[in-house]
Parts: sequence; C-alpha cells; structure tokens
Amino acid sequence: MEATNKGLKMKKLNPVPKLKNFATGQSIRLSEKTIEKSETANTFFSGIGDVTLFLKRIFKETFSRDFEFKEFLRQCYHIGNKSLPLIALTGAIMGLVFTIQSRPALAKFGAVNMLPGMVAVSMIREIGPIITALICAGKIGSGMGAELGSMKVTEQIDAMEVSATSPVRYLVVPRVLAAIFMIPILVLFADAFGMFGSWIGINMKGDVNFSLYFYQAFASVSFGDFIPALVKTFFFGAVIGLVGCYKGFTAGRGTESVGIAANSAVVVASLLVIVVDMIAVQITDLLT
Repeated sequence: MEATNKGLKMKKLNPVPKLKNFATGQSIRLSEKTIEKSETANTFFSGIGDVTLFLKRIFKETFSRDFEFKEFLRQCYHIGNKSLPLIALTGAIMGLVFTIQSRPALAKFGAVNMLPGMVAVSMIREIGPIITALICAGKIGSGMGAELGSMKVTEQIDAMEVSATSPVRYLVVPRVLAAIFMIPILVLFADAFGMFGSWIGINMKGDVNFSLYFYQAFASVSFGDFIPALVKTFFFGAVIGLVGCYKGFTAGRGTESVGIAANSAVVVASLLVIVVDMIAVQITDLLT
C-alpha cells in the first residue's frame, strides 16, 4: 500500500505537460512520444551549437600568437611515425590482393599488360586514401578521444582553464593540425607500398621487371588522378582530428565515459570520412 501511495504521489508531482490553445482557451495534453521527440530535437540542435562553438574556438586559437609548435611536432611524430608500419603493411596487402583478384578477369580478354595501370589508378584515386583514412580513424581518432577523455575525467583540462592556459590551444589545435598534415603523407606511403605489393602479386604468376612494371603503371596516371585524391586526404585528416578531439574534450565525468568517447570517435569519424569521400568524388566528376 505504501509503495502504491508513493507511486500515486509521484504521478501527481510529475504531471504530463500541457499547452494552452489560445484560440479556444482549452488546455492540450502532450503525449509521451511528443515529449521524447521534442527532447531529441533539443539534444540534436544543442549538439550542433556545441560543435559550432568548438570549431570557433579552434579557428581562433589556430591563428593566435602563442602557437604550440613543439606540441605540434610531437603530435606529428606520434601520428606519422607510429602509424607508418601499420599503413605500409595494409597498403602492401591491399595492392597484392587487388592484383591477384583482378588478373584472372583481365586474362580472359588478353589484357594482362593493362593490370599495372589499372592498379595504379585504383590505388591512387580511391583505395589508398579511403583505406588509410579508415585505419587512421580507428587508430588516431580513438587515441585522441581516449587521451583527452581521460584528461577530462581526471580534471586536468579544468586545471588548465583555472591556471589561465587555453586547453584548446595546447591540446586540440596541435592534434588537429598534425592529423591534417600527416594523413596525406601516410596516404602517399600507402600508395607506394600498395604498388610494391602489386608488383609482387604480378610476379607470382609471371616475370615482370621492376622498372618495366612501374613504367607501365605510371604511364596511365595523370595529375587529374593524383591531385584530387591528395586534396581530399587533407579533409580526411581534418575530420578525424576534429571528431577525436571533440569527443574527448566533451566526455563525461565517469571513467566509462573514456571508452564511450573513444568508441564514438571511431564510429563518427569513419562515417564522416565516407561522406567526405562521396562528396569529393561528386565534385571531381563535375570538374572533369
């Protein structure tokens, strides 16, 4: 009976919100689904506002005089050097597998000599950039989210703000700029190792000279293939750096929020990389 009375009291204390119809003067009772939809819309638009303010702070601190150049170099080393072995191995395997899978189809038409050029164009235009960006979204994005999230939980970011040190200038800006500058370089390494893996795949069932293979490969590649693919990698780096830093910078106070920040950084960054790649392909197709 006491539990029932308490439940009745809670319902009385938390009534369903009502809106007044000014035309008729009657009250309109809102349903729970309507309330949930309004709360979802409020959360969505408040999230957009938070992201906008976060980007505004980054742009402001990027062009400030007190730029953390040493931290920028440290993040470049952390992103580039420590990710290079994984990127090189993945690129070589992708080139090897793509060559082995494509050779039988071209052999049916007697066009095996076109295989180096096809692999080169495919690796440079799409396979190298997108695979490298997705790997970096998983490795770099999650690392940024977890690192900044742990600093948020341990109140290190709050301590920096109290001591009149901008955490955005010291923590976020170097990481975002390092991702923007290093991911295109990692893509170039992935393309190079992918071509090397393709040469190994061709020599598994044939005998092609190393210099002859690369001559045939790059004879089919033009600046129209290389420049757009390189330009979009800068946007990949910006997306990965911004999402990883934002998720870590806005993490909750609990310890489990660190894992949530790292996981959401990977998912959102990977999705946005695919969206940016789709937009870049459409723009390139319109310009050519």
